[in-house]
Amino acid sequence: MGPGPSDVSARVLGALSRPTIGHLDPAFIGLMDETKRLLQYAFNTQNALTMPLSAPGSAGMEAMFVNLLEPGDKVVICVNGVFGARMKENALRVGAVVVTVDDPWGEQSKPDKVERALEQHSDAIALAFVHAETSTGVRNDAKTLCDIAKRHGCLTIVDAVTALAGIELRVDDWQIDAIYSGTQKCLSCVPGLAPISFSDKAIERIKSRRHPVQSWFLDMNLIVGYWGDGANKEGQKRAYHHTAPVNSVYALHESLVILHEEGLANSWARHADMHQSLKSGLDKLGLEMAVDEAYRLPQLNVVKIPRGVNDAQVRAQLLDQFGLEIGAGLGELAGKVWRIGLMGHGSNQKNIDYCIDSLSRVL
Repeated sequence: MGPGPSDVSARVLGALSRPTIGHLDPAFIGLMDETKRLLQYAFNTQNALTMPLSAPGSAGMEAMFVNLLEPGDKVVICVNGVFGARMKENALRVGAVVVTVDDPWGEQSKPDKVERALEQHSDAIALAFVHAETSTGVRNDAKTLCDIAKRHGCLTIVDAVTALAGIELRVDDWQIDAIYSGTQKCLSCVPGLAPISFSDKAIERIKSRRHPVQSWFLDMNLIVGYWGDGANKEGQKRAYHHTAPVNSVYALHESLVILHEEGLANSWARHADMHQSLKSGLDKLGLEMAVDEAYRLPQLNVVKIPRGVNDAQVRAQLLDQFGLEIGAGLGELAGKVWRIGLMGHGSNQKNIDYCIDSLSRVL
């Protein structure tokens, strides 16, 4: 019950164990196409270029920046936690000019500050931000930030690693141009794949680059030859780009089928309901939430460590005595908070009851 990877269901583990077939086998190509359609459902998008990258969420992040930015391009990046700062590092390595909009850890990125930054830097080609900041438990207002970016003619690059399937996310309605996630959070799949999606406007940007994408492996111009262009033409030939992790794609497909069976809106509602149940239990233990209710993530609950309580000792006892993992604080919040995950398959009342009881005994 930490910040990820989350518990994986027996169905997904069963899919993982199916016989491995060739990455260009017609049966696997069919599964790839179905996985893309299911990812479009999860992202709320019709983007043709929607697929899982054969690498973890951090590679999804890098794919956004190496494909959309070139040396000298200016990008505005919201930083209010670890993963906003990682966006900045990716952009700098591409050779982009980075303007940061900084807000305190544990608070939202302020839309008025983003507006001012884009007014002052009218030559910025993109706005990048984290939808669900895993390090702090904060939900940034993706819809509002995207609206601001569009008014200023900017592309949007969005980190949805912890957001996907856990909170409301509407790629097309909010006009998100480039988005990446991970399989190990609210999808409750094994780590190692990064669902991504690019809008037509983002694809135009990639195709009109002045320089080649600096990463051969993450070059979308090449990857699309393997995953297909979304046209789903009968007998469409696929170009060999890399050997996909076949069994991991089996697992992702099954996790997306489970999400489809539950219904996306129902998944969002379940995560919200389970958060309220966990909060009720934490209240009874006298534990406080660290994030304002107005922008608190339901799937990643950041809890203040009481004065005089040894952070590492509590987490060690929970793991050793109860087989329960919760997360430590990162960066500025290290030693100050615990991060309790309620993600995907693990977001259920049985886990909450066990967590509260175990915490009560250890404290």
